[in-house]
Amino acid sequence: MTTWEPCPLCAATAATLLHKGGKGSGYRDFLHCGECDMVFVPRAQIIDSTSQKARYLQHNNEVDDPAYREFLGRMYYALRPHLNIGDCGLDYGSGPGPALQHMMLEDGFDAHVYDIFFYPNTAALNRTYDFITCTETVEHFSDPRTELQRFDILLRPGGWLGVMTGMLDSWEDFSSWYYHRDPTHVNFFSRETMRRVAAWQGWDTHFPRENVALFKKPE
Repeated sequence: MTTWEPCPLCAATAATLLHKGGKGSGYRDFLHCGECDMVFVPRAQIIDSTSQKARYLQHNNEVDDPAYREFLGRMYYALRPHLNIGDCGLDYGSGPGPALQHMMLEDGFDAHVYDIFFYPNTAALNRTYDFITCTETVEHFSDPRTELQRFDILLRPGGWLGVMTGMLDSWEDFSSWYYHRDPTHVNFFSRETMRRVAAWQGWDTHFPRENVALFKKPE
């Protein structure tokens, strides 16, 4: 019987094989955690950082691209009504084209960016924020628990975290889902997973639209 590694989010050892990917998925294993409901790729099967960065550079993420801005707006425009002009925000995992930061600045927010590959400014991690955005990023985290705990440290009391990532509520559809075919995607969330994260952190959460989760840190 195969013994799988603990879940990188909740550390439970109740993982089972959900899907064994073929060529289109890089022949990776996809494990389902029976505790937090996250699906994850074994950490030994994560591609190296050089390959990850090369993949990200293939994305067409121009700051002024209307289609890209519309895509980011799926999360941002759900989060924005909860914010006040002048609030300080961080776009965590901005990628090479920090379009969301520009959108925030245009709306009167004090906006900063951090990206481990393209904007590795550690000074941005040594302050606190009224809000954090994390669009199409959590699925890439090699250590999602540590990163989510970091968000709690970076957020001021009453602060907001906006997350956008592909989410399924029925893993029966996983094998046909396009999302796992990206070799840099190693974590896959359901709404139940997001609810578990909120419970661990003591946050409130709701889902204003598909693939978007908003979290609020208590005052």
